[in-house]
Amino acid sequence: MNLFLSMFSRKWIFTTLLVVLGSAVCVRLGIWQLDRLEQRRAFNAHYLQMTSLPSLNLNTELPSDLTQMEYRSVTVTGMFDFEHQVALRNRYYNNEYGYHLLTPLLLPNGTAILVERGWIPAEGNATPADWRKYDQPGRQTIQGILRLGQTRPELGGVPDPTLTPGQTRLEFWNIINLERIALQVPYSLLPVFIQPAPDATRTTPPYPYQPEIEITEGPHFGYALQWFTFASILFFGYPFYLRRMESSDTTAYEKDNK
Repeated sequence: MNLFLSMFSRKWIFTTLLVVLGSAVCVRLGIWQLDRLEQRRAFNAHYLQMTSLPSLNLNTELPSDLTQMEYRSVTVTGMFDFEHQVALRNRYYNNEYGYHLLTPLLLPNGTAILVERGWIPAEGNATPADWRKYDQPGRQTIQGILRLGQTRPELGGVPDPTLTPGQTRLEFWNIINLERIALQVPYSLLPVFIQPAPDATRTTPPYPYQPEIEITEGPHFGYALQWFTFASILFFGYPFYLRRMESSDTTAYEKDNK
């Protein structure tokens, strides 16, 4: 009881509050890491499920909710609309700066799906007119994976600007915001885009890109244990530290009064 009273005495109240706050922060960080772990496990399960399914032919089967099928293999045939293609900034290929071309593929049913055709160098490609040298005219069959767009940049990323008065479209984008890109094309755009399969034999741009996915749980569980350990050290170690300090003060007081 004396120790408890000491913890909330005028001498130690500020330190006690700091210890309680620090312990709470460590516990919250540990819970956050466990949440990240569950998110990673959910992603792994989804990815493995999608990659185990047969390729989806969008010309013969168009599910109502493609947004639940990210990373599923797809095949589709259509014609590219080069008049409405845009470019994605800040992309690299062999450490060379450039862009990714994003071109709508028109489907026979009148809708379109955006295709991330791949990397082109920044040099010599400052305007949409420059991109036309990469045109692939006629009917094209694309094989790749479905991906979801973004509505906001990742932490530290730069958001795309809003249109200025009189401006009808953006040519260069920082993220693939399908909702906004759909507003500047004259047809219905599907809520997903395609990343074609990379082709190691390709010698000219655009070079297709797909992310390398590693199926692991990451370090989240270990980080969670570390934060919970820090919380335990603070919360349960503080009373022992306080008892020792109080004992030292008592001993010093007794010596001074002999």
